[in-house]
Amino acid sequence: MDSEQRRKRKQQGRIYRPACAKLLLVRSLTVCLSCLVFLLFISSDRLPIRRDGSFRPVLRTSTMSLLPAFLTGGGGGGVSQYQNLVVEGRVLLPDHLVLIVSSKLTPPTDNLDCVYYDNMLERAVLKPVISVDGYHQQLKSIVRCHLPPLNFSASVNLRGRGRSGDVVVERREWLLRLNQSVVPSWNKVVYEAVLDSNGYSSNVVVFAKGLNLRPHREADARKFRCHFSLTDFDQGLFVFNTRAIAAAQEVFRCLLPPSILNNLAKAKDIRVSVSRVDYNVEGADGAPLPSVAKVQIINSHEHKSNTRKYELCACTMLWNQASFLREWIIYHAWLGVERWFIYDNNSDDEVQEVIDELNLHKYNITRHAWPWVKTQEAGFSHCALRAKHECKWLGFFDVDEFFYFPHGRGRYKPRPNLLRALVKKYSDSPKIAELRTVCHSYGPSGLTSPPSKGVTVGYTCRVEAPERHKSVVRPELLHTTLLNAVHHFKLRDGYKYLNVRESKVLVNHYKYQVWDSFKAKFFRRVSTYVTNWQEDHNKGSKDRAPGLGTEAIEPLDWRLRFCEVWDTGLKHFVMANLADSTSGFLPWERSLA
Repeated sequence: MDSEQRRKRKQQGRIYRPACAKLLLVRSLTVCLSCLVFLLFISSDRLPIRRDGSFRPVLRTSTMSLLPAFLTGGGGGGVSQYQNLVVEGRVLLPDHLVLIVSSKLTPPTDNLDCVYYDNMLERAVLKPVISVDGYHQQLKSIVRCHLPPLNFSASVNLRGRGRSGDVVVERREWLLRLNQSVVPSWNKVVYEAVLDSNGYSSNVVVFAKGLNLRPHREADARKFRCHFSLTDFDQGLFVFNTRAIAAAQEVFRCLLPPSILNNLAKAKDIRVSVSRVDYNVEGADGAPLPSVAKVQIINSHEHKSNTRKYELCACTMLWNQASFLREWIIYHAWLGVERWFIYDNNSDDEVQEVIDELNLHKYNITRHAWPWVKTQEAGFSHCALRAKHECKWLGFFDVDEFFYFPHGRGRYKPRPNLLRALVKKYSDSPKIAELRTVCHSYGPSGLTSPPSKGVTVGYTCRVEAPERHKSVVRPELLHTTLLNAVHHFKLRDGYKYLNVRESKVLVNHYKYQVWDSFKAKFFRRVSTYVTNWQEDHNKGSKDRAPGLGTEAIEPLDWRLRFCEVWDTGLKHFVMANLADSTSGFLPWERSLA
């Protein structure tokens, strides 16, 4: 009997143990998978976890507008590059609308239209684009459109025209969503973001308008926070927030989210915004600014870490100054500038053609489309970030400013690379991070038309007293804020600037040229904190021309103004060292081809 009962219990055990084992196995797998999902979730950058510990899930939807597919009438050509474009952002500037497109548009682009929809979606108006530019190392594009007509939405779309009259057919529900999206105005938007990594630390530098920081002063970084997202902030996924560690003017430096810090390549094209916070009040955060800024990784693209640095580079911001660019670059290349960064602020002249021609002759120039108006200080900060991986010294000066070594009054003899030799003396200095030189401002010198041999030879009469200064800096030693006043930068603690004696080197500033050249200053001032001359403000500013009002009306005696000292030093220097010995031609007087 006992043996029979033992046999039955063994049979029951064989029946029920496998079921228990299966149950335990399923429960174990469930727990493991849950743990794995949780670990992945908390490590994701798309989780809205703040450093203060609060958790803020937000339900959002994307507003990135994929251009609708083209319906062709058969055989239509010329629109293929427009079929899969994504408009990543739109910004209303004072005189036009900027669209940021996700891919590079190759010429010709004269078959591309801006499409404007009225607020009720009852009418559509088409206008040709103003211009198209490469953007972000030519990987993306900027399309400039006219401002929308009255009662039309700023959510402008694009349409390509083919040879057979191709058309775009949009779905009404798609257009409704597009029209409801908010297009930021220029006075309140985050417009650029750059990854800054030096091997020891990495963070993101963000450029924004709308927080109204005081000019030329460092701000309290504790009052600002950065926000990271894969889409827009008004309709996007979860946002990861980090604190700012530096702030000044329009530039904010923030920590990176931890998972991006561990893999910097993940930072590329993540959208970034900035908000103001009250660090004394828990949870008192302002809303992030509208943003069209996606993180750029610029140093790895343009310069290899094992390549030697250039001793001397130059950076400038310009608008419609192609006619002066050739002389400025050729002359300063003779003085030793090896690398050029040209920030083009919406020019519509032949700047690109001039640069292409010079690059054929190994002048090493990069044109960077900078569509953001009145942001010269921010543009120079951006340029310093780009150049520090390539250049030991970086000069910031305009295309009407020319370094001059007055050899007749000093020990220097005319020879190439004088400026490079000067900065090289301080390349290993433990204290000097910036060299400053005084400027002399030149007038029209009796001329009524632009001088054929260029400004260095044509303008020879100047104001007696020097005005302001220009600087050449070591970009790796700039302050973490990148704070600058155009003419000079704030330096890291422990470093200082050196005023170079006027007898050694100075800058000839051809500021007051013949009227046809000078009057352009009335229509565009690039500095953030300089009033446009047509505005009735700050008339006593040194930036303005004394005696002129707010209208571009030529004074009768303009050609004779600003002439107190006749100074032909640079003219003779140029003719003696750069003119052809047979013809007398200067290299910028004719095509280099």
